[in-house]
Amino acid sequence: MEKYVGAKLHGIRVTGSKLNYHGSITIDADFCRDVGIKPLEYVEIWNKMSGARISTYVLYGQAGSRCCILNGAAARTCQEGDEIIIASSIYGEIDDVIALKPKVLVFGSGNSVVDRITYEVFRRPDGSLDMTVTSNVPDNDCVFPR
Repeated sequence: MEKYVGAKLHGIRVTGSKLNYHGSITIDADFCRDVGIKPLEYVEIWNKMSGARISTYVLYGQAGSRCCILNGAAARTCQEGDEIIIASSIYGEIDDVIALKPKVLVFGSGNSVVDRITYEVFRRPDGSLDMTVTSNVPDNDCVFPR
């Protein structure tokens, strides 16, 4: 059994922090549902501005609010406006990742979704592994065809 990326929110901006809260990260429920991050699921958080790396669990915030709020001890690791990456993980075999096709949301200003990416792992005819990164934005430099 190995650990793989299950879903990712890339470049989402921190909209607030609540130090005197019982902990976690609160994320717009629509964003979570879109990529498959579940309530109370543990995620890794990487701050692109400071390099801080933490793990905590997810609370669903108000759908449509575009919120990303660090709570409790996690509030000390990010400032409002910081860009962060939030990644969930799955444990399994490569066939689990092949079936999952992990989803990624990429964010722009105001936590607007600017791209939806899919990671697709597949077996080549010789049995070796390969992957594509498919963007839903036409002519995006992130698209790697098979």
